[in-house]
Amino acid sequence: MVEETETLSAETTVGRVGLTVTDAASVASFYETTVGLSRHETTEQRIVLGDGETPLLELYEDASAPARPRSAAGLFHTAFRVPSRSALGDALARFERAGQLDGASDHLVSEALYCSDPEGNGVEVYCDRPRSEWSESADGGVEMATELLDLADLRTAAAGAEQAPVGTDVGHVHLEVTSLDVARKFYVDALGMTVRTSYDGALFLAAGDYHHHVGVNVWNRRTNPVGGRGLAWFELVVPNNGALDAASERLSAAGYEVTAAEQGVSVTDPDGVTVRLRS
Repeated sequence: MVEETETLSAETTVGRVGLTVTDAASVASFYETTVGLSRHETTEQRIVLGDGETPLLELYEDASAPARPRSAAGLFHTAFRVPSRSALGDALARFERAGQLDGASDHLVSEALYCSDPEGNGVEVYCDRPRSEWSESADGGVEMATELLDLADLRTAAAGAEQAPVGTDVGHVHLEVTSLDVARKFYVDALGMTVRTSYDGALFLAAGDYHHHVGVNVWNRRTNPVGGRGLAWFELVVPNNGALDAASERLSAAGYEVTAAEQGVSVTDPDGVTVRLRS
């Protein structure tokens, strides 16, 4: 039996995501009008957006930040999870009205829409199917796939809302990495996530039995660490200080430097991605 101190608590969730952008006002407008987020705070250098109650996305403006090199690891997409199929239908209406829909997939465990923000950061908006409809794989993980999503049927679920409802959160973060093996050593062996499924050059990792809190892929053959604008950091929220201490100890024991950060600790993965942990 695996001890609780050896894995990330099953109650862990994704918290906020921080992005470095060159034009925060333009990017914020996209997340407000297309994704449907609400603005929580605006300062000279930062705009915070969320579901109206909980901050989910922080935009840091740096007009001199260079573009992310094509060879650099980093963000594949931030995945905003809406609490109902009706809210996903509303998101589809906003995506299509803005001409922003880049893709739509049925992943068996969820239905998902895809686009990119004005500075090229990938965005997913999705709704989970009921857990009773998820299927377990032969190895004890979860069955996932990428199939065509029935957009005509999803359109019928829309209620006409212009904003994402309260209860929207960041369900997962998907990263482009330079090596699946190296990423697995950090996120699974050290941080304590489990592999929920793997296919086609990607791993889907989670705390507990969720389908995934972190995705990692090598589809675009990135060869260098994070660089330029884009993902500044993302946050994992654990249920209590004991879980935070246990995760910190695992990471330190594996040779990763864990430092104090806002409301918790910070660690950098092998590709230079900053991961914040807080309780």
